[in-house]
Amino acid sequence: MFRKLLTLDEAQDAINRLELKALGAEETPLLSAHNRVLAEDVTSKLDIPPFDRSTVDGYAVKAKDTFGAEENQSVLLRVCGVVSIGELPRISVSAGQAAEIVTGAPIPEGSDAVVMVEDTERTGDELHVFSAVTKGENVMKRGSDIKKGETVLKAGQVLSSREIGVLAALGAAYAKVHEVPQVAVLSTGGEVTEPGKELPPGKIYDINAYSLSAAVLESGGNPICMGVAPDDPIEMREALQRALECADVVVTSGGVSVGPKDITPQTVDSLGKPGLIFSGIAVKPGKPTTMAVIGRKPVFALPGHPTSALLVFQLLVRPVIERLSGRTLTEVAKVKGFAGMRMFSAKGRRTFVMVKLRRDKTIGLVAEAVESGASGAITTLAKADGYVEIPENQQFVDKGEEVEVALFRNYA
Repeated sequence: MFRKLLTLDEAQDAINRLELKALGAEETPLLSAHNRVLAEDVTSKLDIPPFDRSTVDGYAVKAKDTFGAEENQSVLLRVCGVVSIGELPRISVSAGQAAEIVTGAPIPEGSDAVVMVEDTERTGDELHVFSAVTKGENVMKRGSDIKKGETVLKAGQVLSSREIGVLAALGAAYAKVHEVPQVAVLSTGGEVTEPGKELPPGKIYDINAYSLSAAVLESGGNPICMGVAPDDPIEMREALQRALECADVVVTSGGVSVGPKDITPQTVDSLGKPGLIFSGIAVKPGKPTTMAVIGRKPVFALPGHPTSALLVFQLLVRPVIERLSGRTLTEVAKVKGFAGMRMFSAKGRRTFVMVKLRRDKTIGLVAEAVESGASGAITTLAKADGYVEIPENQQFVDKGEEVEVALFRNYA
């Protein structure tokens, strides 16, 4: 039997008391830094752009020389040269002159605006301007995007394509990022078979190794697939020891209930101190969830049922991996809706009802429970848009009652 069941809040508090911190930092090439967490603030060492530059194709001019130019009355200027992109101007613009320029090229000395090519007509070195410009028009000033000394990225930011682009603009070839948590994923049970192999009679494919490994990636960790450990204390202990040697966190699935072959909690507890933190949570699904700490490494033993394992992962394991990776803890997106049917809770346990959302023209979003038949149905999570949480002291949610749905994915 389980020890005293903790509430979900008590289990989360026990994990938070471990004071897990982000792992160390390392320098990594820019492309390898994608989806990693920045370990330090980034301050620009130069102005961006590093010079005044044209934002259009046209002619660099003194703005006052174009005053009076109109569609039916041009101002005549003389072209004094060409400014090419990628090199400093070798000419300067004097009164009554214009320099041909392309988008992105530096503004030559003496000019303070650019007239667009479509507002001009040119014959040889004579340029007719048909539209006046003001000082600074069509010019991006030096440092107008990023100023030297400005903090452009903050420690803790996840580096997406946008932040990688900013780092490249600053001339950085490397980024200082937090190390990625290594998470060992271990399935248990003699009935589990690796996908891709022929399925023997009485066996099932290893769903959890792949769904949990994908969840590790989504949380900012690197999954290490450790295969399947049989329901044998010695072999399971050896598998868990190998997992602890190569990972920062260990996640197992299966073998945590009350059957004769459910030996995971006892085996985990035998690996070292402080050992088991809790074994059993007052939730549905996920009651037999077990958590231990061996040395300073968290070990999560999740139920074998895929729906239960993934739900408990999101509730308990994901925050730990995010914390170790230096990420800001993910806030679950939630929407308001109305129950499409009566939803019952398990007595004395916080219950998570998987729901699918639909839009009703009259009342808006309607949440309907996804029929699972059993907590092991992997299609439950595939079909569900999210879940409704029913507190321990509430017997049911009535049809038509307003509910809050925690989303698995964005719902448009």
